[in-house]
Amino acid sequence: QGKFTLLRDTGTDGSFLVHHFLSFYLRAGCKVCFVALLQSFSHYNIVAQKLGVSLTAARERGQLVFLEGLKSCLDLVFGEEEEQQSGQPSPLQFIRERASDLKALFDFVRTSLTPIGGDSWKGPVLLVDDLGVLLSLGATPVAVLDFIHYCRVAVCCQLKGNIVVLVHSGEDSEDEENELVVNSLCHHSDLILWVEGLATGFCKDVHGQIKIIRRVSLELMAEQDRVQIYQYKIQDRNVTFFARGLSAAVL
Repeated sequence: QGKFTLLRDTGTDGSFLVHHFLSFYLRAGCKVCFVALLQSFSHYNIVAQKLGVSLTAARERGQLVFLEGLKSCLDLVFGEEEEQQSGQPSPLQFIRERASDLKALFDFVRTSLTPIGGDSWKGPVLLVDDLGVLLSLGATPVAVLDFIHYCRVAVCCQLKGNIVVLVHSGEDSEDEENELVVNSLCHHSDLILWVEGLATGFCKDVHGQIKIIRRVSLELMAEQDRVQIYQYKIQDRNVTFFARGLSAAVL
């Protein structure tokens, strides 16, 4: 409880980790607020069904609060339907305004995860896919980092919940704002799952490698971070992990 997990990918797609954590926390009985900025609800639901979880059922019973970023952006750009229906400003209201303040999005997260009298969920979880989209929509790096900071205080410290955030990065990226956000988040994360493409290029039997960085130095100043590196292969319903060079195809 109270942990901030950063999912980072470079040269490959790390979204399979988002689907893992989403299904994992729903099966564990946690209350999940999913800020989905990259794909539609139907996309996440189809993948979740393969993993044995129904997002539709979770949303209907109040366990899952789903913000469909693609639909919200269209509503804000082409009309005011969403705001009229709910009576509340859209969580992505900053798109319309000159200031890139993410307060409305933070209020949405805090309201979604604050326990109500009859709630029996084990713990609140904030899941964001993908944080870099906020930069593309016009938010400044400072506003994005402020949003994450306030979410950590509200979710991790006050509500004793967890936060999982996906960001994309590139070794030779020219997007300085995105790299600033990524590097800042790395310094504040309790756990970093860094998915990288293979240096040798595409391989049918090994899809990439994952670097697991446990930030022990955040709690024990004299300790160094513990790093483990595995390679992986994505299958239809699961992912196989193995030590580097020990793929079944190689052996």
